[in-house]
Amino acid sequence: MRLLAIIAVPLAVGAQIRFEDVTAKSGIGFQLRNGAAGKLHQVELMPGGVAAFDFDNDGCADLFFTNGASLPTLRKADATFHNRLYRGNCDFTFTGVTAKSGLAGEGYSMAVAAADYDNDGFADLFVAGVHRNTLYRNRGDGTFEDVTRRVGLAPADASRDWSISAGWFDYDRDGHLDLFVSNYVQWDPAQEAPCGPPEHRIHCHPKWYQPQSHRLFRNRRDGTFADVSASAGIKASPGKGMGVAFADADGDGWPDVFVANDSAPNQLFRNRQGLFEEVALEAGVAYPDSGRAIAGMGCDFRDFDNDGLPDLAITGMVNDTFLLFRNLGKGMLFEEFTAQSGLARATIHLTGWSMGLFDFDNDGWKDLFTANSHFPRLERQLGADPELANTVYRGVGKGRFEPGPMPTRRAFHRGSAFADFDRDGRVDAVVTALNSSTAVLRNVSEGNAHWLAIRLRGKKSNRDGLGARIKIVLPGGTARFNHATTSVGYASSSEPLVRFGLGAYGAAERVEILWPSGAVQTLDRVKADRIVDVTEP
Repeated sequence: MRLLAIIAVPLAVGAQIRFEDVTAKSGIGFQLRNGAAGKLHQVELMPGGVAAFDFDNDGCADLFFTNGASLPTLRKADATFHNRLYRGNCDFTFTGVTAKSGLAGEGYSMAVAAADYDNDGFADLFVAGVHRNTLYRNRGDGTFEDVTRRVGLAPADASRDWSISAGWFDYDRDGHLDLFVSNYVQWDPAQEAPCGPPEHRIHCHPKWYQPQSHRLFRNRRDGTFADVSASAGIKASPGKGMGVAFADADGDGWPDVFVANDSAPNQLFRNRQGLFEEVALEAGVAYPDSGRAIAGMGCDFRDFDNDGLPDLAITGMVNDTFLLFRNLGKGMLFEEFTAQSGLARATIHLTGWSMGLFDFDNDGWKDLFTANSHFPRLERQLGADPELANTVYRGVGKGRFEPGPMPTRRAFHRGSAFADFDRDGRVDAVVTALNSSTAVLRNVSEGNAHWLAIRLRGKKSNRDGLGARIKIVLPGGTARFNHATTSVGYASSSEPLVRFGLGAYGAAERVEILWPSGAVQTLDRVKADRIVDVTEP
C-alpha cells in the first residue's frame, strides 16, 4: 500500500508540488508505539516527534525518532519502545545505528530538539517526555552520552513535568544556545477519571487537567544550565503547551517565543533583552477573531507573505480551522489572516498536528505542509474515520494558500521533520504516525525553479547561527526573507539550513545576514542551486 499518493499543484515556472512515498525502500521500519492497552491514558494521544539533523557531519541529513513506553509504568518494556537513530545516506536510504549510538532511551518520550548546545561542532539532542527529560551530548564518534543531571537539566521540582515540545535558541544573545521546554498538563494515571458514556469511553478533554508552567534553561557557557524560568518571567504564565517556535517578532534583535496551547489561549513571550513578558492577548495571537481558544498543536513562526516580518501558522482541531496570524510590523501586533488566506474553508474539517512553512516548489512563496489526524475513538462524534491524510497548501502570494489534491494514506499522524535528504534542492518530509509506519516523503516536484540554501557557521553567535535573519534580494529588487531555526511543527526538529526558492532567477543579487550577535554580513551576486557555507565575520 502506498503511504502517500502524489500531490500535484501547478507552478508558474512549470513545476508541480509532488511528493513520492519512498518509505518501502528507505530502510526505515520504525513504528511509533504509544503503549495504548485500552485504559485510555491521556499521554497515549500525544507522541511523538522526529528530528532531521546531521549527527556525523557528513552532509547527509539523519533521523531520530522518539517513542513511547508501557502504560502506566512509563517504562520501555522492550525494544519496540526504543527511540531510534538512522544515519542518512543522501539517497533516501537510511541505516539504523541506534544500538551503537546509546540513544535507545528511557521513559515515555514525546519530543526532540536538535542543536549544538556546546558549540563543539556536533549536533546534540534534547528528548522531552512524560516525567523525564534527557539531554544527549554528541561525542562526535557516533555515540551520545546522557548528561542531563550533570548539566543541571533535571531540577528537583521537574519530576512531574509532562513536556511535549522543546526548542533551542539564544535568548540572551551570548553566543550559547539556551533551552525552552513547553509543558502540557498535570497528569497522574492513578487520578484519571473516566470520560464519555460507560458504553463508549473516550480520552478526556484538556479542560479536566490543570496547566503547567513552561521552563527556560540558560546556558552558563561552561557546559551547564541554570533554570531561569521564574527570574526570566516564564514561570508566571502556565499553559497547556504543545508546539513552540522562535522568531524576532518585533525586530528589536531579541528572539521571542510562541507557544501553541491546547484549548487554552496561545502565549507569546516578548523578549525584553533577556526578560520575558507574556503579550499574546494584546498582540492579537492569544485567540482567533472568534474569541474562542482553539486546540493549538503545531506551529511555525515564519514570514509567509515576504514582507520581512515573521508571521504565525498554527494547527488546530476539527471545527477550529488552522490559524494564520499576519505580523503588522507595529511593534508587536498581529491580525488573524486565516479567512483571507483561504485556509479557513480548507481546514475546518481537519485536525492538524505538526506542520512546516517551506517553499516546496521553490517559486519564492512558502507553502504549508500539515500532518493530520483526528483523535482515536471519535468515530461516533465525527461520523467519519478519525485517521486522516496529510495535506499541502501551495503559497500563491501575499499570504494566500491553495489546497492541493488530498493524498490517500490515512493514519494517526503526529510529528514531522523537514530537510533535503537527497541534496537536490527540494525540501522533503518525514511524518510519524501512532502505531503505524513512518511516512518518508521525497519531494519530486518538476520544473526549472532555482533555489539557494545558506549553512551558517557562527563565531560570536552559536555554531549554527540559530536566530540569524536572512534577506535575499533578487534581480529587480524583489526580496525574500527567512531565519535560522530548528523548531518547526509539533514535538519535532528540522534541519538548520536556511532555504530560499528563487523561482526563475539563477542567482541572488545580494544576500544580507543579520547574525544573532548583531554582526551584519553581505554577499553579492550569489549563484543559485547550491548550499553556500557562510562563516560569521
